[in-house]
Amino acid sequence: MERVSMIGLDLAKNIFQVHAVDKRGHCILRKSLRRAQVSAFFAQLPACIVGMEACSSSHYWGRVIASYGHEVKLIPPQYVKPYVKTNKNDAADAEAICEATSRPHMRFVELKSPEQQSILLIHRERDGLMKDRTALINRLRATLGEFGIAVPSGPARLKQWFCDSYGIDEVLLPVLMQRHIQRMRARWAELESCIAELDNEIDEHVKQNEACKRLLEVPGIGRLTASALVASVGNALAFKNGRQLSVWLGLVPKQHSSGGKTVLRGISKRGDGYLRRMLIHGARAVLRHIGTKRNAVSNWLHELSTRANRNVVIVAMANKLARIAWALLNKGQRYMEPAIG
Repeated sequence: MERVSMIGLDLAKNIFQVHAVDKRGHCILRKSLRRAQVSAFFAQLPACIVGMEACSSSHYWGRVIASYGHEVKLIPPQYVKPYVKTNKNDAADAEAICEATSRPHMRFVELKSPEQQSILLIHRERDGLMKDRTALINRLRATLGEFGIAVPSGPARLKQWFCDSYGIDEVLLPVLMQRHIQRMRARWAELESCIAELDNEIDEHVKQNEACKRLLEVPGIGRLTASALVASVGNALAFKNGRQLSVWLGLVPKQHSSGGKTVLRGISKRGDGYLRRMLIHGARAVLRHIGTKRNAVSNWLHELSTRANRNVVIVAMANKLARIAWALLNKGQRYMEPAIG
């Protein structure tokens, strides 16, 4: 058998599909592997390029395969789909992955380290707990509303209301409902405790990471945004410039052009929605506290605000924050407030 030049690996829970080609692109091997056989297969194989779709387990398998000397390339699934030639099955998917990997202008996903994955999973869990807390508070307010009790909105105000005013209304509730409200409040307190623990984990990570400390110096980038950015993009070498990072985050206009006529729509909302949301929240804070500040960024925001909708200005600022973050991560520099030109 000729030397393997490139492999398309279709990942799964138990059965993995391999499609291998030589340097001329001719298929020389199609093979199914059980999970326990994957490491041994790549350990005895001469170094080659291995392409995989980016998914939940791809970074783990990418690190395992790369440890045997192979060059691992992760591809977003939407870029693989056009190369599937026939009905969907594991063999066709592996062939499509191999074909997509061979394209000279294909875009790849940077392989993440265990530390990057760990902090991102903590962010994901915290985000999920925040949604659970909001849902629980809404159910709590709706439950009290069923008995004609109007309560304030917002976690802080609702918590204060329970301390100050709930005792007056509690005696009017049936005993069964009083116990139910107590259980809901206990779950709320448990969620708050879990969120606080995850916040502490993120804070410790930010204190120990130099890249996070540099990002914290940028107005509009807080501990959550800094931690998530460093974990998601690393040193940003996967992006050629700051604009590419903005495009990846979906902070640039979606284009629908034809016949020489350029049509730009709203932001594309591609890429990482969590990071995009954090940057937009940060940009909103910058705009809220801009006041009478006078520097290059504040002057630009004041000028842009006179001719654009507020939401457009916020997204433009988020775009600028992403570009600044790319420059700091890529070049290892510290943030310097731009002077008025």
